[in-house]
Amino acid sequence: MTKRVLCGLSANEILEYFGSEGCTLKQSSNITTNLYKKRIADFKDMIGIPKVLREYLKINAITGITPPVASHVSSDGTIKYLFRTDTNKEFETVYIPDGKRNTVCVSTQSGCRMGCPFCATARYGFKGNLTAGEIVNQVIGIPDTHKVTHVVFMGMGEPMDNLDNVLKACEILTSEYGLSISPRNVTVSTVGITPGIVRFMESSSCNLTVSLHSPFFDERKVIIPAERKYPVEEIIHILKNYPLRKNRRVSLAYVMIKGLNDTDLHLEAIKNLIIGSKIRVNLLPYHNVPDDNRISASLGRMNYFKHKLIISGISASVRKSRGADIYAACGLLATDLC
Repeated sequence: MTKRVLCGLSANEILEYFGSEGCTLKQSSNITTNLYKKRIADFKDMIGIPKVLREYLKINAITGITPPVASHVSSDGTIKYLFRTDTNKEFETVYIPDGKRNTVCVSTQSGCRMGCPFCATARYGFKGNLTAGEIVNQVIGIPDTHKVTHVVFMGMGEPMDNLDNVLKACEILTSEYGLSISPRNVTVSTVGITPGIVRFMESSSCNLTVSLHSPFFDERKVIIPAERKYPVEEIIHILKNYPLRKNRRVSLAYVMIKGLNDTDLHLEAIKNLIIGSKIRVNLLPYHNVPDDNRISASLGRMNYFKHKLIISGISASVRKSRGADIYAACGLLATDLC
């Protein structure tokens, strides 16, 4: 008999599955409190649940909270974890401690099928979608779980290619019955799939980041094949005209590659795309994958872009790289699976 996995379910869903066995709404709420707030992985340690129900759950369900199977620690304190499902799907998660801000970078798929040539995850291939519970477990299954303040969906996979599970994971991360993380501290990143972006903006209050890489169609379609079907210019038009709730952020991630997308021509095109909007620009260094001769633009060049964007009235920042020495930085997951 297949046991029901509880991580990834709401209190109402748990009640729906186990109400016929005497589980009440209060008890199902206690179960989600034990799961998501207390991070308790064993039914026998759960409180506020009758012994008879704990025994029934032990036979018919599993919590779904599982630890990683391996880890690597970077010289800068970043930790990369390897998770493995019971169906042998493998995926990586990154924990980034930074003072009072402690971020978990979660994966949404094992591998990816977007085919971006600069990305190691694409080279790994697509092995399957992760469930909402498997996404949430990357936050509550790591040793430093109680220190987590922020979650970013920037690991392996394309979130808009697994949107049902991503939306459910976002709900659990931010809801009162779940982890109660503020939606402004949760960011979902995408290469740009228009229908998914529209649905995400309507269904979630979390932040959105779109990977730009180039403001020019002919260049971007080579770097991000999804551009052919979903032009980023159309996506930005949608985002520029979307009414943002208070404190919700929409950003462009711009990975800067020397001699490829760091020219003044690119800078002016970016400005023309988003001038007058509330869209932010995050400038990131490039991390090359094996057999890749491209290198990152210099920090000086990145700061030049930042300065020119800011004096044009566009919010911009330069993001520092973390965990590159253990292949935990952007674009490197699955290069070296622990």
